[in-house]
Amino acid sequence: MKVEFELNGKEQKFDVKPGEVLLDLLRDNGCKSVKRGCETGDCGACMVLVNGRAMTSCTLFAAQVDGKEIRTVEGMEDNLTDQLKQFMLEAGAVQCGFCTPGVLISAYSLLTHNKNPSEEEIKAALDGNLCRCTGYVKQIDAIKETADSIGGSSDGKK
Repeated sequence: MKVEFELNGKEQKFDVKPGEVLLDLLRDNGCKSVKRGCETGDCGACMVLVNGRAMTSCTLFAAQVDGKEIRTVEGMEDNLTDQLKQFMLEAGAVQCGFCTPGVLISAYSLLTHNKNPSEEEIKAALDGNLCRCTGYVKQIDAIKETADSIGGSSDGKK
């Protein structure tokens, strides 16, 4: 089956096998930021943006993204991404790094839809991302700092 979608800003055509999940298709085509974790959608290591929303790629069949826009960390090159990366580093929110791409995707999705999230909204956005190293406090702090830098106030006031 042929599937066409925009991957990181470029129209792509792929032959997909029946039952092939998006995670496998992306990794086989150079998107190594998309990690294989639990393979059940619980850990967030395989998070990608689908039409701007964070979704787990291990739970999506490749055929389901036909006609959609897919972005991975490899395709995130803008000011918001730069700010997120910088504040994640400065806050010490990057340790072993396995969860980092998924956390970046989730935070990016949140901040593109809500430039001024409350701490509860940040926690909800990260709910699908498991991290064994940081305890999430540093990640939450980095997202608050990013919100502040892009014009939000991270106090949750709209």
